[in-house]
Amino acid sequence: MEKKIIYLDNAATTRTKPEVVEAMLPYFTEKFGNPSSVYEFAGQNKNAVTEAREVIAKALHTSAADIYFTAGGSESDNWALKAAMEAYQEKGNHLITSKIEHHAILHTCEYLEQHGCEVTYLDVDENGVVDLEQLKNAIRPTTVLISVMYANNEIGTVQPIKEIGRIAKEYGVLFHTDAVQAFGQLPIDVEEENIDMLSASGHKLNGPKGIGFLYIKKGLKLRSLIHGGAQERKRRAGTENVPGIVGFGKAAELAVSSMEARAKQETELRDYMIGRVLAEVPYVRLNGHRTKRLPNNANFSFQFIEGESLLIMLDMKGICASSGSACTSGSLDPSHVLLAIGLPHEVAHGSLRLTLSDETTKEDIDYTIEQIKEIVAKLRSMSPLYEDFMKRGIK
Repeated sequence: MEKKIIYLDNAATTRTKPEVVEAMLPYFTEKFGNPSSVYEFAGQNKNAVTEAREVIAKALHTSAADIYFTAGGSESDNWALKAAMEAYQEKGNHLITSKIEHHAILHTCEYLEQHGCEVTYLDVDENGVVDLEQLKNAIRPTTVLISVMYANNEIGTVQPIKEIGRIAKEYGVLFHTDAVQAFGQLPIDVEEENIDMLSASGHKLNGPKGIGFLYIKKGLKLRSLIHGGAQERKRRAGTENVPGIVGFGKAAELAVSSMEARAKQETELRDYMIGRVLAEVPYVRLNGHRTKRLPNNANFSFQFIEGESLLIMLDMKGICASSGSACTSGSLDPSHVLLAIGLPHEVAHGSLRLTLSDETTKEDIDYTIEQIKEIVAKLRSMSPLYEDFMKRGIK
């Protein structure tokens, strides 16, 4: 008998919805034309790309002309930062970001520092929220760009994006946000929130992998990151990934139409899970803001255990979870996000991220919590640190 899989790692990637696959399939075999070609057969595909672009633009309350398709969130982040710093180098060479960004931003910042840029990394509080006063104080006459993620991929904290956008506009600084975790989960209005550039990825909202987009506000003079042909209005070379674009458009349409009901359902289940874990497992803390967090995200730190051991033992019980970012799961170093919110190394090592979907049930959560309780107790029974702690009788 096949073991049941309980998938609680939706921040890493999501299942592509059947409706999305169905929408994509004809563009692999029947409608396989290159959208850049002039004949009618290819024109159908050009229209399909345009329709997907319009769906995504509508979700952001912007124009389809401002949406540029890429290969994913990492490419979009790279493009936004590198192109903005190059395009506005006459103004200056200073960029502001936060210490809890995804590595697609942090590693791009490191690259830019090696090429003459200066980067300020903002602190966050114990909930992972950027300090707006520190942001204001960090702005210089040479500041070109602020890049702060919409919602954190590890701890789920949602940033005060509208306020950051207002500050950026007030000081005449560009504002980019990595919305890979937020797009399709939270309502976003790029005009109202003064967002100049926004990155997103298809596979985080039940779409296909290998497709993303960068929103670039009209009037920004950003050059291409990928050079070659004249695709994407001469801003992003390469034959369009038509099946991926169609799939992303369908996934965005489904996500937006179900967002309100899905957020309510996931938030209720998330809060139920958080409540039980905090009440029934000793020496555990919730990471991230208690309420200003993604509807589907819960991140815990369990003292006296290694998160990796917990993950392996959960996997043996058919539960897929994570200790943080999917991009760093192979690393033995503790999460940079958990260190930034002030956790000591030994506590950060015992972290567990559980991210739900609209398919997650209360039964799934109850089963998972029972397994967590058993596994944590077992791991602690083998921990010299826990034994010493209990002997000392510290409460």
